[in-house]
Amino acid sequence: MLFTPSAGLLDAVVLSVVSLEETYGYKITQDVQNVIPVSESTLYPVLRRLLKDGLLETRDEAVSGRNRRYYKITSNGMIRLDEYRREWIDTRKIIDSTLMGGSHDQ
Repeated sequence: MLFTPSAGLLDAVVLSVVSLEETYGYKITQDVQNVIPVSESTLYPVLRRLLKDGLLETRDEAVSGRNRRYYKITSNGMIRLDEYRREWIDTRKIIDSTLMGGSHDQ
């Protein structure tokens, strides 16, 4: 990938993935990797930060004798995700216009 994703973009993608369903860390990693190349060692600090900021919440469940932590988006997380989505639309318009040779007064 030529373009390195920013922390904000990674946060937005993680929130978007978790907004679809309550899910666990490994699956989040796999789903995010379908969009952005990211390692588990990069993703888990993102999850911890989103938890600390009150954008995600967790519950633990025993699965096959092991503890699995499930993540769920909070109402504040949905608000932030909506902000990210609006910002993405605006940013994409400017970038598309610039890269495709138009003006960004659209």
